[in-house]
Amino acid sequence: MEIFDYIVVGGGSAGCAMTYRLVKAGHSVLLLEAGPEDDSPYIKIPGAFIKVIGTERTWLYATTPQAAAGGRVMVVPQGRTLGGGSSVNGMIYMRGTPADYDGWRDQGCPGWGWEDVLPVFRRCEANQRFSAPLHGTDGPLPVSDLGFRHPLSLAFLQAAQELGYPYNDDFNGATQAGVGFFQTTILDGQRQSTAATYLRGVLGDRRLKVVTGAHVGRVITAGRAAVGVAFDDGSGGPPIEAGASREVILAAGALASPKILQLSGIGPADHLAEHGISVVCDLPGVGSNYHDHLDVPVYGQLRQPISLLGHDKGLRAMRHGLQYLLFRSGLLTSNVVECGAFIDTSGDGRPDIQFHIIPALVGDAGCDPLPGHGLCVNPAILRPQSRGTVRLRSRRPQDPILFDPRALSVQADVDTLVRGVKVARATLRQPSLAKLLDKELLPGEAAEIPDEVIESHVRRTAKTIYHPVGTCRMGTGTGSVVGPTLQVHGVDRLRVCDASVMPSIVSGNTNAPTIMIAERCADFILNAVTSDSAHSTFSLGKAKEALNVV
Repeated sequence: MEIFDYIVVGGGSAGCAMTYRLVKAGHSVLLLEAGPEDDSPYIKIPGAFIKVIGTERTWLYATTPQAAAGGRVMVVPQGRTLGGGSSVNGMIYMRGTPADYDGWRDQGCPGWGWEDVLPVFRRCEANQRFSAPLHGTDGPLPVSDLGFRHPLSLAFLQAAQELGYPYNDDFNGATQAGVGFFQTTILDGQRQSTAATYLRGVLGDRRLKVVTGAHVGRVITAGRAAVGVAFDDGSGGPPIEAGASREVILAAGALASPKILQLSGIGPADHLAEHGISVVCDLPGVGSNYHDHLDVPVYGQLRQPISLLGHDKGLRAMRHGLQYLLFRSGLLTSNVVECGAFIDTSGDGRPDIQFHIIPALVGDAGCDPLPGHGLCVNPAILRPQSRGTVRLRSRRPQDPILFDPRALSVQADVDTLVRGVKVARATLRQPSLAKLLDKELLPGEAAEIPDEVIESHVRRTAKTIYHPVGTCRMGTGTGSVVGPTLQVHGVDRLRVCDASVMPSIVSGNTNAPTIMIAERCADFILNAVTSDSAHSTFSLGKAKEALNVV
């Protein structure tokens, strides 16, 4: 058995950032990733990311039938490769708003207010245009403006301004409200995932071991202390065990981290007992508080064939010489979702809807583009109230989770999306878009549609935008799983640092906040080492003894 200072479970956005900081500080680290390496060309080419969804480099988590969403089984794709979500996402760089983090602080997470996290965001960032006081320029993660901008993206921004929404040059600036282009994690025409940035900075270090194809089944505990992990390497042999002389850090995401905790005997005692799992720590909050951003498509059909993905060919044409020409023209250097908006539909002064604009008739994950040329305007709810659960189907690590997000179970979420759809439809009818569109395909051609018809459209078509959070909620009260330093309540030497710890979802895309969480966790760990706190009480010898290593 190998013993490392730290074991990081999950080589995604958080895991790569965490590993980088620990190795740079001089510690030995074992990084375990369930998926393969990030060597697919479709990962590196920004405009080809849709080709990765549904391959071996993504998990496709299927929900239980959703009663409030037309009885549909919904699919939530997640990264399954080095870089995780940052290797398969739309590359939008978004932090959320100061109120999001002040809200975390006020929910029992001291040290997580906006003034606390802003310096960490700045430390992460290598912005190619903005600088202090709100941006950083020297961090590991490049953030840039897009080099290519589709004409339909420009037309949407003009139409939204015609509807009365102001242009915003920086959604991560002084205010989030308005319409504009997103900044992205792209540099020189290539995706900048945490694997390509953070992890690459330490890959040659002898203190780091990276294992791909490693499916972690459980955290090994001695009493109420984590001492290692057991994982399957796909060889067909018994699980491999590895030890951690300091800590085990779960960074497997909001769907996998609670599963691993429950398989390890950490979670709701009654649920663990149902599957014959010995309880290490009764933590009812593990796997609860699941929530996600959902959006609803509003489709417009174009008069001319100018959309990004035309007819049924889509990205199937991206091969050989044509692919090269598309890349040289700049088309494939686009992140596709180039622009959007943050709007207030409730009148309380704070945006509650985010628009993602796709210059093509693209549907849900795993679905081919709709035939023909068109534009898709997607209003997404920023702060959903519906909450769901992640539970085990069995004690077998290879079995899928029992996943019930209870999507749209709170009527207020539906009402917000209905308002968002109304704004989207109004935007299509402004001069800059109306002159390009032949008709609205969905939810309908009529200028006025009853709210109940729009609500039906919401319940039939709402889909995830791949931002699951909350299942290992941070806090100090009932239902929380980790404390403000991200240590698991009641279990020593075990932390969680991914989107699962968010007590409530941020108002925007979740990749940048997840990286920030990992950076904060690294600070907590390294400060604890420096201050010679609890780490010094569990020596390498004791770890070997607990793991029965001679």
